[in-house]
Amino acid sequence: MSTLAVICKAPIPGRVKTRLTPPWSSEQAAALAEAALRDTFAAVRATPCRRRVAVLDGAPGPWLGSGIDVVAQRGAGLADRLAAAFEDLGGPTLIIGMDTPQVTPRMLADALAATVAHGSALGLAADGGYWAIGLDRVDPLALAGVPMSASDTGERQRERLLARGFDPAMLRELVDVDDETSARAVADHAPDGRFARVLRSLDTAAVPA
Repeated sequence: MSTLAVICKAPIPGRVKTRLTPPWSSEQAAALAEAALRDTFAAVRATPCRRRVAVLDGAPGPWLGSGIDVVAQRGAGLADRLAAAFEDLGGPTLIIGMDTPQVTPRMLADALAATVAHGSALGLAADGGYWAIGLDRVDPLALAGVPMSASDTGERQRERLLARGFDPAMLRELVDVDDETSARAVADHAPDGRFARVLRSLDTAAVPA
C-alpha cells in the first residue's frame, strides 16, 4: 500500500490564499482555505492507503481530523519542499495540494494505483500547474529545476520526470483554487462540499439586507 500526503499550510489569515483578497478579506480567505483542507482530508481519510500524512507548514488544527500523521515541511521553495517530502515519506507516495477540495476518494485511489503501476503519476491543473504528483521511489532530482507557480509548471514537471527515467501516468486535469474565478468553478463542481458551502455563506453575508 502507498502513502497519501497533502502538502499544505495552516489556514492563518494573511498567510494563505492571498490571491482571494479581494474580493474577500484575509479572514474570509483563511476560512475558505480551512474549508478546502477539511474537504481534502475527508477524501484522504476515505481513501485506502498505508499511511495518510499532512506535510505541513504551520501548526495542526481541528481541520486536520483524525488518522493523519504530520510531517513538517522543509526546504526553501515549493520544489524543494516537495522533494524533501518524498525523501521523508519514502515510496511509493502520492502528494496532492490543498487547493483541489473537489477531489474524491475514487480519484485518489486511482492516482495511487497509477503511481504504483506506472512508477509515477502527474495530475495537471487548468492554470498550468499540477495538483498531484506520485513517485514509486525517492529521486532527489525528480523536481530539480522545475519552476513553480508558472504557466508551464506542469509540463516542465512532466519533462523533468521523463528526463529522470519516469513515464508518468497522466491523471485527470482539475481546476485548483487560485483566484475568485477558479474558486467559484471549484465550488460549482462540488456544490455539496464544505468549500462550496462556505463560499455561499460569504456571498450571502455580502448581500445588503
